Amino acid sequence: MRGVFVDANESLAVIFERLQQPGDPKVRINRNPDLTPDEWPQVLDGAEIAVVDHTPLPTEIARKCTGLKHVVFLGTGARSYMNPEELAELGISVHLIKGYGDTAVAECTIALMWASARVIALMDREMRAGQWLREDGMQLTGKTLGLIGFGGIAAEVARIASGSGMRVTAWNRTPKSHAGVEFVSLERLLADSHVVSLHLLLNDETRGFLSRERIAAMRPGVILINTARGALVDEPAMIDALKSGHIRHAGLDVFNIEPLPADHPLTKLPNVTLSAHSAFRTPEASENLIAAAWEHCRRVAKG
Repeated sequence: MRGVFVDANESLAVIFERLQQPGDPKVRINRNPDLTPDEWPQVLDGAEIAVVDHTPLPTEIARKCTGLKHVVFLGTGARSYMNPEELAELGISVHLIKGYGDTAVAECTIALMWASARVIALMDREMRAGQWLREDGMQLTGKTLGLIGFGGIAAEVARIASGSGMRVTAWNRTPKSHAGVEFVSLERLLADSHVVSLHLLLNDETRGFLSRERIAAMRPGVILINTARGALVDEPAMIDALKSGHIRHAGLDVFNIEPLPADHPLTKLPNVTLSAHSAFRTPEASENLIAAAWEHCRRVAKG
C-alpha cells in the first residue's frame, strides 16, 4: 500500500520524516503547500492513502484519483475542504485527527480574547502610523465567558479563563458537566456573556449557527471569538453588528474565504483582530498531529 502527503509545508514534512518507523507503509512527501485541487490526480499517481493538510478535494476531482481509498485529514474540519459522504460513495474513507491541538487552540482563543478586550492590535497599528492612540479596554476579571460547544478545546479554555478570574458558562448540543463550568441554555448564554467563544464542529446542522437573530440576542458590547470555523457565523450579520457596535470587538482566526482577501470587509474594520487560521500551529501540536497521522496510515495499511 502506497501513500502521499500531498501538501506538506517544510516544518510538517520534517516531522513526518522524523516520525517514520521501520516497517511503516511507504508515504511519499510532496513538499508543495500551495497544491491546487486539479493537481490531486497527478500528485497521487494511483496512491491509496492521501495525507492532506489543507488542500480541497472536490468530489469531481476525487473521481479522477484512481486507487485512492483513504484520506487522512490533518485535523477535524474536513468538511471545509471535502464532502466525506460523497467520498464514501466513491469508496474513499476520510479519517480525522482529534485532540492534537486542544491546548494550542485554547491558548490562541484566550490570546484573541485578551487582545480584543484591550484593543491591542488597533493601538499597535495606530502607533506604527505615528498616532498615540489610547483606548479604554474591557477588564475581564469577574466577567462572564460563554462557550458555545464544549469539547476538549473548550475545556482547556475554561481552565485558563477560570484561573484568570472569569465566570465560565457553556452550552452544548448534548448534555455535559465539567467542574467549574455552569451549563446554561443558549438563550441565557447569549444574553449574559461578556465574551462569546465558538467551539462547534462544522456540519450541516451548525453551518450559520450564529445567525443574525442569535447575534441580535447577544449582550450589547459583547466580544466574539472564533477559532472554530468561519462558516459557523452569518458573516454579513457579524459585520453589521461590528459596525453598529453591538459586537464591541471580534477576534477571528477562521474565515469563510481563506486566505482572507486583502480587500475583504473584515480587514477594513478597526474593531476586529485577525489571525491567519493558525490557532493550532505550535511545535507541540504539530508533533501530536503528525504522530496521529502516522498511526492512521499504519492502521489502514494493516487493514
